[in-house]
Amino acid sequence: MTLDDLSRNEKKVSGVAAVVMHLLFFALLVFGVSWQKRQPDNAMVVDLWSSLPAVPKAETPRPEPKPEPEPPRPAPKPEPKPLPPKAEPKPPPKPEPKAQVKPDIALKEKLEKERKLKEEKIEQDKKLKAEQARKEKEVAEKKQRELQEAQAKRAAQEQAEAQRKLAAVQAAASQKMVDEYKRRISEKIKRFIVEPPNLNAKAEVEFDIVVIPGGEVLSAKLKRSTNSLPAYDSAVERAIMRAQPLPLPPDPALASQFRELNLVFKPGT
Repeated sequence: MTLDDLSRNEKKVSGVAAVVMHLLFFALLVFGVSWQKRQPDNAMVVDLWSSLPAVPKAETPRPEPKPEPEPPRPAPKPEPKPLPPKAEPKPPPKPEPKAQVKPDIALKEKLEKERKLKEEKIEQDKKLKAEQARKEKEVAEKKQRELQEAQAKRAAQEQAEAQRKLAAVQAAASQKMVDEYKRRISEKIKRFIVEPPNLNAKAEVEFDIVVIPGGEVLSAKLKRSTNSLPAYDSAVERAIMRAQPLPLPPDPALASQFRELNLVFKPGT
């Protein structure tokens, strides 16, 4: 019997008990009313009641005993849920068998592989040639630079040699001109020397002369005398002063070489 059945039985029992109670209450009500209508004359009442046929007393229906409710059945224990099965390790996937290549596909792949190898070889050959060309270019450029440097060095040397030669030629020409004008100066001074009598032919006198631009003599200093004949020293000094202006070269670059002159004079020369 379930709980719902027990609940319905209890409701039925409760309804029957309610009906019984109502009947008891009605019987008590009727009995009370009849008891209040009795007269104070007990004799009459007794006779009256005695003359009446005996009325059997209404038996009060006894309430049926309530059926004891059955004890509630214990709630069924929830069945334990089965544990999920342990995941078994998956076996390693089996290698799929390679699909058999058809002969035409195999041939196509072989040709494609050979084509790629040829292209790679061609590309490598191009790289090697490019590298070789680059090295050859570097070698050629290096040789060209070395040749240019050698040519420049040789040209510099030749130019330096030419300049040296030119300078030597110019120096020689300048020295020649200097020597020429020194000779002219000496000759001009000699024209004004008045040699004293009994002059020794070996007599020699030396003067340091300072000349300013224009040929004027600023000073004439005796550097080395004849000693034996001072008259010859004085005669040369007077000739130097009388010979000015002395002849100088027209080139101003040579004027510095005629600023200070050292002249030697000998009799008869």
